[in-house]
Amino acid sequence: MILYKGKIYPDSKQNELIDKLPEDLLFTLSHPNLAVFDKVIAAGDKMYRKAIDGGYDDVAIPLLNEFGISYQRYITMARAFSAEVLRYKCSVELGDDWQNLPPLSGGTVRRFAPLGVLFHVAAGNVDGLPAYSVAEGLLAGNINILKLPSGDSGLSVRLLSDLIAQEPDLAEYIYVFDVPSTEFDTMKRLANLADGVVVWGGDLAQHAARDMCGVNTVIIPWGHKLSFAYATPSVTDEQLDALALHICSTEQLLCSSCQGIFFDTDDEEELIAFAKRFFEILKARNLRFGKADAAMRGRNSVQLYTDRLENVYPLILSDEGVSVVVKRDARLELSYTFRNVWIKALPHTQIVKELKPNKGYLQTCGLLCSDKEKQTLADALIAAGLVRITGRDLSRTFFGEAHDGVYPLRQYSRVVEID
Repeated sequence: MILYKGKIYPDSKQNELIDKLPEDLLFTLSHPNLAVFDKVIAAGDKMYRKAIDGGYDDVAIPLLNEFGISYQRYITMARAFSAEVLRYKCSVELGDDWQNLPPLSGGTVRRFAPLGVLFHVAAGNVDGLPAYSVAEGLLAGNINILKLPSGDSGLSVRLLSDLIAQEPDLAEYIYVFDVPSTEFDTMKRLANLADGVVVWGGDLAQHAARDMCGVNTVIIPWGHKLSFAYATPSVTDEQLDALALHICSTEQLLCSSCQGIFFDTDDEEELIAFAKRFFEILKARNLRFGKADAAMRGRNSVQLYTDRLENVYPLILSDEGVSVVVKRDARLELSYTFRNVWIKALPHTQIVKELKPNKGYLQTCGLLCSDKEKQTLADALIAAGLVRITGRDLSRTFFGEAHDGVYPLRQYSRVVEID
């Protein structure tokens, strides 16, 4: 499915439309719509109002049920498109006076300008994220080309079509193509039309982007990240239960999802005692929340059975589709996901040494400790490279927060200075 200037076309029209695209991009760049920012704000706010009135329930509710997300959280997420939040986002990321930057000494005038054309290579792990990536590009005034992820549900095209329906002048700023990543020549053509390539995905996606982009194209990577919890002996059962709820509700599938827990100890008996304590809490929360997908439970049962046969870990606890595996190393790694957690010893004095080698992959830490321990541990985690330190819900979002430690709108803009 292709979205081109507000109209839907079949994939068979792909080559014809891409041949036409350079001319259309140059025309828009030469005749920019100076009101595009206000139109994005207005269109986003109309979509937010539609969402809270139930206008997207037909697609939203099945997704909410599939991922165990409450309707209230969906409404909170939809508020990200409201005029109030979009303006706040611009203020936080670009500064309160971003639309009227004060001149430099000597009278040099400054202003933010878009990069020009952004090519978004989207990932498919979160429905709706591709559309939001385009919305961020629009806020900075860019023309946006979106490559849909494989297996896209159709939600992205629906949302972007609706955005254009609310404000038709946005049509020439949004182009969507369903190009397989294997069509390297087509991907390269689209990338070469862009001033910046926004890449969502892991190492393979990042390497592929570097291969298809010229040296005069900016690569803006939003790569896969790993997140974890760090607990001290002072952690409470209440804190651990909230962490267990986070693990069940995200199935450990997000970049901000807890993969495992580092425990502040160098004593294996103390580590095992903590693992047994958390396992009981996780098991109880799992039963209250409702079990994970049966196929994933089966997959993990086979993996855990193999681990027991190989007898390489000090302790493996599993029941009712959840597990806790104690490991002797302090390596940050992906878990088996779907409510299966590793637990490792990591004394607070070794945080920087052990975590710093993971530079570029670190995102969120759920810090579970006493108030008096918090600042010292947070400082160590920041020194190691973490960009987000939270309490018990690692995936909690709040308006104005950075993405992986940087502000997207600054990545999608440039500062122009005029004497």
